[in-house]
This record gives sequence, C-alpha cells and structure tokens, in this order.
Amino acid sequence: MTTTAQVISKENLLIHWQGHRTLTRRVIEAFPEKEFFEFSIGGMRPFSKLTTELLSIAAPALKGIVNRDTQPYSEEIGELTTKAQFLQKWDEATEEINRLWDQLSVEEFSEKFNLFGQYEFPIIDNVLYFIDNEIHHRGQGYVYLRALGIEPPFFWERG
Repeated sequence: MTTTAQVISKENLLIHWQGHRTLTRRVIEAFPEKEFFEFSIGGMRPFSKLTTELLSIAAPALKGIVNRDTQPYSEEIGELTTKAQFLQKWDEATEEINRLWDQLSVEEFSEKFNLFGQYEFPIIDNVLYFIDNEIHHRGQGYVYLRALGIEPPFFWERG
C-alpha cells in the first residue's frame, strides 16, 4: 500500500512564497531611484525590468490558474516611472496573491494547467517556478546592489 505524505501545507507554502516576496520588496527599496531603472551589469536587464517580469508573473499567473484562463504572458503592467509606483504595485500584487490563494484547493495543486497557454505542468510546479524565478532575479538584484556599494538585505530575513 502506498501512502502520500504532505511535506508542506498550502498555508505554509503561501507563507514561504510571501516571505520571498517580502525580501524582494526590501531589495527594491534598497536601490537608489536612478539605478533601479538604469543600472545593469553584463547585459542583464535593470532591476526595474526584472521587477516588471516578476509583477507580470506572480498575481497574473495565479489569477490565470484560479480562473483556468490561458491568456498569453504579457509584461503590460501599466506605466510605472518611479520606484514608489513599483512598490505600490508590488503591495497590490501581494494582496491579490493572498486573495487568489484562498480560492485554490489542495487537490488542485496536482492538476495540470497550461499556464499562459505555453507551460503545461501541474499547478504546484508552476507555483514553485514563480518562487524560483523570483529568487533567481533577486539574486541579480543582490549583485547589482553589491556593485553599487550597497549592502543587500540578509537573504534569510523574509519576515
């Protein structure tokens, strides 16, 4: 007989994800205004562009999952020209993620979904991708901050 053990609860997965989002928000805050939009190394995108990508994935993708909507990926998040506007959009997305998360059942995490009409994986794999992608881009932000002589937030402080 095979038994299935749950390693992490749905609630704890959201806490984990939102902890990463809290840390990424602090990375955004650490950037000087000008460098947030202009600084890059080695051909990588400025952190504002990386943040645009993160904002284009997290809440919109979760909304697509909840509504089973396979609309294509888009980085159209509105005209954001200041770091403060990005932070406001980040906070709005955080609240939307919390609201949408409550609409998913644990059973749905194993269901396949064709995210953005391109990525057909179990929903849990898509959620883990959202987190992994954010960690990847936040790492780029850490490199930028260090190159600018700015101490980034400790990676383990997610609260």
